[in-house]
Amino acid sequence: EKTSKYFLVSFGILKTAPAPVHSYTTANTEPASRPPWVTDDSFSQKFAPGKTTTTVTKNILPRGAPVPSPASTSAYPSPVSASSQAPAIARGTIQRAERFPASSRTPLCGHCNSIIRGPFLVAMGRSWHPEEFNCAYCKTSLADMCFVEEKNSVYCERCYEQFFAPTCARCHTKIMGEVMHALRKTWHTTCFVCAACKKPFGNSLFHMEDGEPYCEKDYIALFSTKCHGCDFPVEAGDKFIEALGHTWHDTCFICAVCHVNLEGQPFYSKKDKPLCKKHAHAINV
Repeated sequence: EKTSKYFLVSFGILKTAPAPVHSYTTANTEPASRPPWVTDDSFSQKFAPGKTTTTVTKNILPRGAPVPSPASTSAYPSPVSASSQAPAIARGTIQRAERFPASSRTPLCGHCNSIIRGPFLVAMGRSWHPEEFNCAYCKTSLADMCFVEEKNSVYCERCYEQFFAPTCARCHTKIMGEVMHALRKTWHTTCFVCAACKKPFGNSLFHMEDGEPYCEKDYIALFSTKCHGCDFPVEAGDKFIEALGHTWHDTCFICAVCHVNLEGQPFYSKKDKPLCKKHAHAINV
């Protein structure tokens, strides 16, 4: 059978998977009023003082990237309450802080955790002293500049591009903003295009042929096998017949006169058309 490969593009927004929910059932029928250290032999191991359920994940920065010091890491603490968190945005999104004049409102600074009694900035769902909202690497003020958030720190566009931005597989330049992941590579959304019509795929399906991606329309036009009877493609999973030098859907291989199906039957041909035995000598074909 003929086969074709299907692929689906994906965007570079990462989400944290919810923790698995575990259910436990006791192996005996002891009364529920009995304490767990009596009914569960492994209770002491589960709750030993040295036990911990915390998982530490180490992230390796790109070569040459700044390694945040303990001081700089604590300078931008994570929000305490969920209500103060900014909405999740795509990695690499360029943002800009909003300025607010001095007022009766006295928010806490996200850098020094002190009350702000004058003009302040709002960014990433937190407030900042204007003089303390700086790039984590080059220390450039971000009060009136665009910035990118990365690993709970903020960077100017230049530092983010140098140390964190992925490289596009087509144009080989750094990707700032939305990233497309396909074929185990990263691309600008405008750079991952059909090899024939050069149109971006967006979020649509594509086919691979000789290492090049093609949209559905161009792949069918250029590479698919068409049925000689109906002129529609013979797709993956279709039953087909090779006869008279052509490919046919099994339901399309019929007598040109009476249209009886000829699959598995003796047949004749005239003017490149199949005929059953009854109409083998038909004149008007």
